[in-house]
Amino acid sequence: MKWKKLSADETLKTLNSNINGLSSPEAKKRVLEHGKNELVEEKKAGPVRLFLEQFKEILIVILIIAAIAAYYVGDTLDAIVILIVVVINAVVGFVQEYRAEKAMEKLKGLISTESVVIRDGQEQKVQATELTLGDIVLLEEGDNVPADLRIIESYELLIDESSMTGESISVEKHANIISADDHGTENMAFMETDVASGRGKGVVVEIGMDTEIGKIAEMIQEEEEETPLQQKIAGLGKTLGLLAVLVCSFVFALEYLQGTPLVETFMTAVSLAVAAVPEGLPAILTLTLALGMQRMAKSNAIVRKLLAVETLGSCNVICTDKTGTLTLNKMTVRDARVNDPEMVYKISALCNNATQSDGKLLGDPTDASLLLYADENGYNRKEFEEKYPRLLEIPLDSTRKRMTTVNQIDGDRYLLIKGAPEVLLQRCSEIEGESGACSIKPEDTESAMNDLKEMTGNALRVLGFAYRKLSPDENLEDKEGLEKDLIFAGLVGMMDPPREEAKKAIETAKKAGIKVVMITGDHKDTAVAIAREIGIDNGKDMVALTGTDLDNLSDEEFENMVDDISVYARVFPEQKVRIVETLKKTGNVASMTGDGVNDAPALKKAAIGVAMGSGTDVAKESADMLLQDDNFATIVKAVREGRTIFDNIRRFVRFQLSTNIGAIVTITSASIMGLPVPFNPIQVLWINIIMDGPPAQSLGVEPPEKGVMERPPIKEDIIPRRNIIKIVIAGIVMSIGTLALYYYMLTAGADLIKAMTVAFTVFVMYQIFNVFNCRSEVGFSNKFLFIAVGASFLLQLGVIYLPFLQGIFRTTFLGGFEWVLILLVASTIFISNWLAERFIK
Repeated sequence: MKWKKLSADETLKTLNSNINGLSSPEAKKRVLEHGKNELVEEKKAGPVRLFLEQFKEILIVILIIAAIAAYYVGDTLDAIVILIVVVINAVVGFVQEYRAEKAMEKLKGLISTESVVIRDGQEQKVQATELTLGDIVLLEEGDNVPADLRIIESYELLIDESSMTGESISVEKHANIISADDHGTENMAFMETDVASGRGKGVVVEIGMDTEIGKIAEMIQEEEEETPLQQKIAGLGKTLGLLAVLVCSFVFALEYLQGTPLVETFMTAVSLAVAAVPEGLPAILTLTLALGMQRMAKSNAIVRKLLAVETLGSCNVICTDKTGTLTLNKMTVRDARVNDPEMVYKISALCNNATQSDGKLLGDPTDASLLLYADENGYNRKEFEEKYPRLLEIPLDSTRKRMTTVNQIDGDRYLLIKGAPEVLLQRCSEIEGESGACSIKPEDTESAMNDLKEMTGNALRVLGFAYRKLSPDENLEDKEGLEKDLIFAGLVGMMDPPREEAKKAIETAKKAGIKVVMITGDHKDTAVAIAREIGIDNGKDMVALTGTDLDNLSDEEFENMVDDISVYARVFPEQKVRIVETLKKTGNVASMTGDGVNDAPALKKAAIGVAMGSGTDVAKESADMLLQDDNFATIVKAVREGRTIFDNIRRFVRFQLSTNIGAIVTITSASIMGLPVPFNPIQVLWINIIMDGPPAQSLGVEPPEKGVMERPPIKEDIIPRRNIIKIVIAGIVMSIGTLALYYYMLTAGADLIKAMTVAFTVFVMYQIFNVFNCRSEVGFSNKFLFIAVGASFLLQLGVIYLPFLQGIFRTTFLGGFEWVLILLVASTIFISNWLAERFIK
């Protein structure tokens, strides 16, 4: 039901209500029929269930089976260590996911508790939750609107809708307007907004989840889609899991057919399962993203959801608000076509209700810009009002389109007026010229209107200025009669100027292959002019749509043209959802900015929802990232950080998978060759978690590559084809070197523990050397890399030489000769990587 399109009487009739309200029995009946006026929160998985769900991942299941197998064959220590790893991984996943969804709580906290209604023909207070359809609600200044209302009486009623829309200017409401526009709200008041001034009455037309804010609540509770990184990691997990199952089954069957004792066969399978699973990957991924979040916070970008950090790196469309994000959110005089500058400065200072306190401008943005304009030219309002006191004010309203004051200036009374130029010109009989005021001619009016047209074409908000000296006998009570025979003083144009840094950021975004789209509630001409000034147009014919144009397009038509649109003007928050969904359908990874409650659904739908630091709590809770400074340039900085993080994730995934492939090939090959397995399960876990962990984590903080913002967004998988080949080559080289040295030690007369210690250590040294192959190409500026390598080497020495650890890891003392062999063999990873880099592109 489009209540806004019905008259007040039609609305009451449709709801079977009247101006005297419902009777108490009827109200109770309707509450039972329609339910309470409250927001309903969907039941979420509790912490216990969420924790248990962490054990459903295929890689975790394989590890649990490996632990059971180890325990079954009597290797309790291996079983305990594997289970500890499983629990740690589950805790990491749980902490990542268990982020209480605050947005619903914020929405519920916004709802008013009591309302004044008319029931049984009398005013009475009721709980807001007990309101029902057809109730008549009284609205007074300071009240919170308790439900969606169709206004049926209004007396200068202004509603502050900033909590929903983010717009700070209050909206005038009228009972006698019937809105023809689907998005018009002049006769509606919505739940959770506030009465700024005036008073009125409204009939309840929607309650609870059917209200505008209820629909928003429903949308922000929808299940969030997986981010690109989640999808890629999940795919990687399934691939590794399948590989682990196949290889374990093959080796188990092979050893069983070879007559290997069942206990040994089980332990080989356990080692293989552990080798195939990159146990340290979730923890390293979490830490890398968390460190990225800390770096971004220093640039005023607060990331609320870890995985959003990486998603920023894939972003190829940034949809951004205009006001305050691309612009300064501060009206400024940009152009003045004046005939009498001194008089224009005086009118700007005296015919003005804005004030300045502690450097802050308070009041209407237009008045504030004129106050500053006068002040910069030596006409300070405070000083001038003391010198030239105000005798009368006729305030601005939407009908008059002008503001007038009468001030005492040098013993005479002057009428000062500013307003819509076309309105003022009709009341002017003279115009200031070089030799003073003279009669206004048709060509003067035409010239002023041409100036007006040119200035508005440049997206300026233009005001006309006029004045006249009052005669001593003129009566100030005759307000309408005063505003005539005016002297036209000129035109002043204002706009909210673009941020200088926004222009540079848009240029950077273009080089990075990112399309910037402006979405605003402003007029189309204003939006296009700003877009051109800051460089959104790409030097081409700009395609701009209004909200009405958007409504007139079918989904198919919109999909065909969405990639060409640079500006959306006069767009309503609910239309933002359609824009985001269409961009997603056409294969884009889009970010969306917003600040109001009604922006929350679009922020949730976007790949990266970006809320303004000055926005509403609900918008912030629904977003992935907050801009503390409301600055577009901060989004571009965050994209740069996201790209760097994605590159670093690729680096440590390449590094870790080289280890996994190397371990799998080594264990499988040893089994085929009939050799004892060179690593036991605890050693494999040590390699995967402790030896891989610190170096892999240090790769997560590598500096950005040169030209990171001069390439298009990466749409490849987390492991591109060229990296897969490099990973396989590295794994095979590690396997060949480890098995060759292992076989040499066995044939040279070393006992099994010494041979296994050598094999274990050479494999660890392969990891320590291989980390340098995976670093970025910008030099050796990452000090954490050297700290991590040093720490890993010292830990390995401890495992080899400390008696307590020798017992756990089943290692023994190594001499200088063994170390020379180990270092020579491990260094072959540098040669293989050099060849791979030369021949694999």
